[in-house]
Amino acid sequence: MNKDELIEFCLINKEAVLTYPFSDEKYEKTPVIRHKTNNKWFALIFVQNGTLFVNLKCNPIDAEILRDNHPYIMPAWHMNKSHWNKVDVNKTPKKLLKKLIEASYNLTK
Repeated sequence: MNKDELIEFCLINKEAVLTYPFSDEKYEKTPVIRHKTNNKWFALIFVQNGTLFVNLKCNPIDAEILRDNHPYIMPAWHMNKSHWNKVDVNKTPKKLLKKLIEASYNLTK
């Protein structure tokens, strides 16, 4: 999956919107997927060392369980590490990735 495909994958319904909130030149092309109604983020998409990742919100207990059971899920980059996971998009099974995106969306409603 590439960055554009991941963006489409994260736009799970009409209430999910794509934004580029950063003005810093280094991060200005970093997509953030938010809720249309409350502007809360539920997905931050980025490439780090050539690998496509997405930061997703997760309740702290599930976040730790996911990290312990899946080497491609780790504490989030630049986010609260108790509540956000960094997910290696291309190592995560699509079914699990979809479930994690939906959970993040629901936690930020």
